[in-house]
Amino acid sequence: MLHIRVISPESMTEKVEQMLMTDQAVTHLTVVTGAARSPRGDLIEFDVVREGASGVLDALRGLGIDERGAISVENVDMAMSGAASRAADRTPGLGVDAVVWHEIEHKTGEETALSVSFLAFMSVACVIAGIGVLLDQPILIVGSMVVGPEFGPLAALCVGLVQRRRELLHRSVLALAVGFPVGMAVTVLATWLLTAFGLVDAAMLVAERPLTDFIWRPDALSWVVGFLAGVAGILSLTSSKAGTLVGVLISVTTVPAAANAAVAIAYGVGNEAWGSALQLVINLVAIVVAGVLTLLVQQTAWKVAARRRGRR
Repeated sequence: MLHIRVISPESMTEKVEQMLMTDQAVTHLTVVTGAARSPRGDLIEFDVVREGASGVLDALRGLGIDERGAISVENVDMAMSGAASRAADRTPGLGVDAVVWHEIEHKTGEETALSVSFLAFMSVACVIAGIGVLLDQPILIVGSMVVGPEFGPLAALCVGLVQRRRELLHRSVLALAVGFPVGMAVTVLATWLLTAFGLVDAAMLVAERPLTDFIWRPDALSWVVGFLAGVAGILSLTSSKAGTLVGVLISVTTVPAAANAAVAIAYGVGNEAWGSALQLVINLVAIVVAGVLTLLVQQTAWKVAARRRGRR
């Protein structure tokens, strides 16, 4: 369930109230006339079950409330209310499966900013993965996957493609197009520096590495794993299951592949550099394809549920 706070211009409050009163997904409606000062207007608060939230938010935006007033959304962790239970029963679908498109757009949009912290996380993750490759240590590879921030822009790219949001597409592509090269460049420099101090050397890269050599040897399973990770990643975002997302982050070899390519470039090992680059591309494409298809399925299911709700 979501709690929504609306600041409505006085001239629109009656229309907003009527719309909310007739929506079966809405409950706990409160209207306080003249309470808002900036922007000036009436304060309207209500709760809505997740499976009906997208329709309500679309209706509010259709009235122009987001432009002339304000809309704030919060998650309700627990609600003990018979009215809330009845609203959930009246609304088709399950809250755990519901997709609140505005929430997903906002959440993924925040992850696409090409900030200093984004580049720092990407660089740190790639350097950790590069050391893990040289030491043949899977624990370091897993750690780099968790630290890497690349899934945010990938998810935003999927949302941008499905929702046809050019600005979101531009920001996500920019973050990925700059983030990976910067992380790889930092890893090349770090590899040279560590080599100069005698901590690592080229022999460690070309030696037998049974635990991590899969990173630069892509096969059909690389696509399968990347595709499944894309599905799970989008589902974790749309259902707000953060624990699932952590599992997704440690299941694909995007950052490790970029790091292995960077280390191979630093030491001039061409076959590993090309293999790692191919692994990176396979995983990125698989995640995006899976994410887009998952969102399209969810979007279709939401439209069907909305039509069913409209016939009631």
